[in-house]
Amino acid sequence: MDKNKQFVIAINRELGSGGRTVGEKLAARLGVPFYDKALIRALEEKYNLSVDEIERLKGRNHSWWAEFKRAMAIGYTANYSYYRQAKINEPDMLITDEMFQAEQEILLGIAQSESCIIAGRSGFHVFRNHPNHLSIFIQAPMEQRIDRIMKRKNISHAEAEKIIMEVDHMRENYVQKYTGTSRYDTRNYDLVISMAGQTEDSVVDLLMRYIEQSL
Repeated sequence: MDKNKQFVIAINRELGSGGRTVGEKLAARLGVPFYDKALIRALEEKYNLSVDEIERLKGRNHSWWAEFKRAMAIGYTANYSYYRQAKINEPDMLITDEMFQAEQEILLGIAQSESCIIAGRSGFHVFRNHPNHLSIFIQAPMEQRIDRIMKRKNISHAEAEKIIMEVDHMRENYVQKYTGTSRYDTRNYDLVISMAGQTEDSVVDLLMRYIEQSL
């Protein structure tokens, strides 16, 4: 990936791995926007971004996302307010084929108009043909994931483990249904990173070195 050209970095991660924080910090280091499923879903619902509406916008302007973003004043910080409203275990499978198509169009529109980092939403599949992309999968040991969720949600070990198992199952079903592959298939990614023994900052440093060496 060449960071001096327009790029997209897709980050898929396990719940509780810290992958979302890595994505946010990497976006800040690179000076680009960070988007995740909470923002995409909120935009769909708030602005009725159906496939038909997106096609209408595309017909008016080739760079429809850039125009839409300016009109709605959507920026990097907008993501936080949307994310705070999202549930940590929001079922990824509560989605229709129409919604999946709309999400794909939104993601492709974003990547067409600006460099960015996008977390989740099967980005490894959506951007597989993008000429300048980097796909990353971030994992962590189960106990590390459980500990992170326990602290974030102030819940018990059993409750945190139950949430993780349910979300893992739902995300895998989602990916298999809409991409025909497994989110755990390492062939889908350029990099697979374990958070075992690492901090978010150390992983961001690792990614920055990888990106610099890719030039």
